[in-house]
Amino acid sequence: MKPDGRIRVMEIIARMNVGGPATQVSGLSEGLELKEFDHRLYTGHVDADEGDHLNLKGPGARVHLIPSLGRSIKPSDDYLALIRLTRAMRDFRPHVVHTRTAKAGVLGRLAACLSGVGAARIHVFHGHLLNGYFTRPKRALYVRSERILASMTDRLVTVGSRVRDELLEARIGRPEQYVVIAPGVRLGPVPDRGAARVALGLPLDAPVVAYVGRLTRVKRPDRFVATARSVLRQMPDCRFVVCGGGELREQVERDIEPIRHAFHLLGWRKDVETVYSAADVVLLTSDNEGTPLTLVEAGMAGTPAVSTRVGSVAEIVQDGRTGLLAGADAEELARYTVKLLSDPVLACRMGEAARQWTGASFNVERLVADTEALYRSLGAERRNRLVTTGIMGGMNK
Repeated sequence: MKPDGRIRVMEIIARMNVGGPATQVSGLSEGLELKEFDHRLYTGHVDADEGDHLNLKGPGARVHLIPSLGRSIKPSDDYLALIRLTRAMRDFRPHVVHTRTAKAGVLGRLAACLSGVGAARIHVFHGHLLNGYFTRPKRALYVRSERILASMTDRLVTVGSRVRDELLEARIGRPEQYVVIAPGVRLGPVPDRGAARVALGLPLDAPVVAYVGRLTRVKRPDRFVATARSVLRQMPDCRFVVCGGGELREQVERDIEPIRHAFHLLGWRKDVETVYSAADVVLLTSDNEGTPLTLVEAGMAGTPAVSTRVGSVAEIVQDGRTGLLAGADAEELARYTVKLLSDPVLACRMGEAARQWTGASFNVERLVADTEALYRSLGAERRNRLVTTGIMGGMNK
């Protein structure tokens, strides 16, 4: 160890685009005890059609840019990223290599093996790519790859129990490797409803439904639009707010053209708490999720949610208590949305229950404490392993 005696952590994420993983990285980086941990973040570029978390929220961490790292798979760039990460590890000599997202998980764990520094390896599944991303052959390749990578990993962290169970069902890793660490969020000051609606140009007395997140295929913004059409047939004065961006933005704009008057497309915003405060309901329509921070943040703002029952969503939205869970059918999602919009007492009760539940279970302080405990345990295991190796090496001389 270096003279200061701290546990050195090298955290690697492919890109810091706006979303759950980047929010977790920032919250963790800001909360770690600096006297005990030397934490450095290594990340790549964000594509032009994505929001950049570092631009919106500030770095919140000591950032080391790996230019060839990013979302797209490009063999030449990926090879350069692997070489750069390996060199960085040999220079920094981390005790723990902590990877997030699929591509960073591959390159980071390979670099940890190539570097020879003996770091403990953690990989975080913020969700998984088992459903809604690949064709069947590509899914099979993904599963095989993750099984191999799991054998090179000390701890596999999932953001929810259901995500862990689905990975184990795919025979990725062993049960004893898994640790569940739920996400942690710190929401900014929440304005009152009237001020929020004025800020967003929304009518003060209309029902409002919000979508917050990336406009990408797995999030199913097309299902959100279909749900909106159904809601409008029953509540013609309803308004729909879309906070986010992505490669499907132009498609969304085309889809909403016949009902354009009812939509407010905001793009990416720093003040998501304003969107949650302005909304009566937050609607999530995804095919696949881990534990979506949109629903955690909505709960912290006291706004009930309607969501598809996917991934670990049910570990955030307590069905019938803090929101309502549905299948993938747009008509069912619309029916539940209208139920909350037409019953303010029920919506208020669920919103308050959501505020209490998410505030107690998904705060940043708990995330930091859980992660610090994991780092300490792996640091101790690594030191014991090195001591044992040293003793055995001495005996064999």
